[in-house]
Amino acid sequence: MIRPNKSTSAYLYAGVVDMRKSIDGLAALVENNLELNPMEDAVFVFCNRGRDKIKILHWENNGFVLWYKRLEKQRFKWLKDAGESSQKISGYRLNQLLDGLNIFSGKPHNLLHYEFLN
Repeated sequence: MIRPNKSTSAYLYAGVVDMRKSIDGLAALVENNLELNPMEDAVFVFCNRGRDKIKILHWENNGFVLWYKRLEKQRFKWLKDAGESSQKISGYRLNQLLDGLNIFSGKPHNLLHYEFLN
């Protein structure tokens, strides 16, 4: 799992993203819509309309890395769709978001527990 440190910059993309987009499509969003360099030392975070899936794009030395997280029941608290803007947050806040904390209000997601039945 991605664990950016406190100095890592993360850009939350406010628009709705089709989760069928992969590395090239997301890098194009970063370049064309956010007017940022997708190869900079930062991570770019995208969410779908249902707010239950997140993709994170990151350039690592010699290629892109793409992380994907899907929630089973709850939803990520996300930016209001402000067109194609972004909000810059710290790596610490991104970790909180991925761990299920609403970084805008401080409320956590409920924990889910599943049992494997033989």
